[in-house]
Amino acid sequence: MRTALRMFLAMAVVAALPAGSHAADERIEAITLPSEDRILSFVRPGMVAKVNVKPGEEVKVGQELIRLDDEAEREQLEQLKADAEDEIHAKAAEAKLAQTKVDLKKIEKAHIDGVATDLELDHARLDVTIAELSLLLTKFDQSQKQRKYREAKIQLDRMRMVSPIDGQVERVLVEPGEATNALEKIIQVVKVDPLWVDVPVPTTLAKKLKPGKDNAIVEFPTDDKAKPPQTVGSIIYKASVADSASATLTIRVEVANPSQRPAGERVYVSFSEGRTAAAPDTRGPKVAAGRAGP
Repeated sequence: MRTALRMFLAMAVVAALPAGSHAADERIEAITLPSEDRILSFVRPGMVAKVNVKPGEEVKVGQELIRLDDEAEREQLEQLKADAEDEIHAKAAEAKLAQTKVDLKKIEKAHIDGVATDLELDHARLDVTIAELSLLLTKFDQSQKQRKYREAKIQLDRMRMVSPIDGQVERVLVEPGEATNALEKIIQVVKVDPLWVDVPVPTTLAKKLKPGKDNAIVEFPTDDKAKPPQTVGSIIYKASVADSASATLTIRVEVANPSQRPAGERVYVSFSEGRTAAAPDTRGPKVAAGRAGP
């Protein structure tokens, strides 16, 4: 919904410009975006036990951010682990099977000698069959207990929220002791190096630009208007569907951001086929746009 609204506003501004007024190297106003923006939630309700990070803190992939109260689940997991690792019932079933096989051999010998009846022989054979099935059932039950243990372990792991990316904590929306619902927004983690810029480019120019080959010049805001900082960015995505109202196509530019400039800045982007560098362009902006693209 948020992306669609930004796209609508961007296209509305572009549509207001005279058609066919775009030059190949004109500066187009756009807004920088995080290259990763994750709003994380728990998939089950619970009470927050621990918050390990603060807004602005750098985090790594797999780092624990927040943990729910999992004391009861840990106790249950220990019980399931003990059941899953229990081998007593299987060994008892194996011993029972071995005993019935020994008894069967004795009955078979006695039957040959005429001491055991046919009924006794049939019973001995049936005992072996029952013992074999009992062993199979015991092993099946054991495998089910192991699955329950693995499932409980997965559920316990889901009570730990870890960072899916290297980035920075933007917002923390809970405190220890608060209850959370499933899928409730808990924390936002973003990555601003590199930055993305989604630019609505005139279709006639966009058709000539190739992701992975052509570059763009991104001009960042500065107090020194005479020397605006410029960075060469790479085109990483070109939309497949143009906006007919504004005659534009979304081009996504990725630009390195080692200085950790914040996302959301207004920048000016210029394109030229095959260009890898450009001198500063001091002409005024022609197009204003917000976020567009998928």
